[in-house]
Amino acid sequence: MSGSGTTADDDPPLQTAVWRLRSRACWTDAAALLEPRAGTDAAAALQRTALLTERCLYTGQGWTEAEDALRTAEAVARSDDERGSAASERGHLAYASTLLAVRDRSDEASVALSRSAALLAPASPARPLLDFRRGLIAQNLADSPQSARAAFRRAHAGAAAREDALLLSSTWRHLAALDLREGELTGARQGFTESLRIREELGFLVGTAPALISLAQTAKEPEAARLRAEAGRLFRLLGGVPTWLAPYLGPPAPRTEGTG
Repeated sequence: MSGSGTTADDDPPLQTAVWRLRSRACWTDAAALLEPRAGTDAAAALQRTALLTERCLYTGQGWTEAEDALRTAEAVARSDDERGSAASERGHLAYASTLLAVRDRSDEASVALSRSAALLAPASPARPLLDFRRGLIAQNLADSPQSARAAFRRAHAGAAAREDALLLSSTWRHLAALDLREGELTGARQGFTESLRIREELGFLVGTAPALISLAQTAKEPEAARLRAEAGRLFRLLGGVPTWLAPYLGPPAPRTEGTG
């Protein structure tokens, strides 16, 4: 899922509520709003799956719920585009499981994303997100930065064409990470800056701390310290999410019920 997850046929009040909860790390609450539709509506089922998978990726928890949502999305998919999008979600969940060392599902991730590519039409709105996810596998599982860059560039162009701001913030960030790996500090700083700007404009709080930490890697003191301090503030505000930032930011405040 990218952006706010809305389409022309979506109910704006529902999508606004889902976006606000998602942006504040309340994935479970956001998914609950979609549950009444998810049993019959492929778009709602896919969006619910994406929310719960994002929860897994940011917290390392909720795998069973995400798997159940994914099976529902696969069951209600009817068109090739819907089946291709469901395959993309399966690939992303398998990627998250592998990345966080829950279980090695790298082969499943690659197969699922290849199936998605075969099912989605070249002009499908789901293509840019698929390209981005293929880039993630190339970058983080296959250690193939050249393939990752090509996939991220395709995703970046598609996100720009579709005005998908949140996906664009992610492609900026991952292209910048590749630049940083190669010692291209100017390109890395530009990409991280753009990613942070977009996330702040969207109010995507849960994704802002990682963007601040990324930008801090390219900054000099005292700016770097200021960026890390702001990331820490947001990290603690959201109860320690994303969990993988903890080594950089210290222990979070206890997370309470109803916060995702």
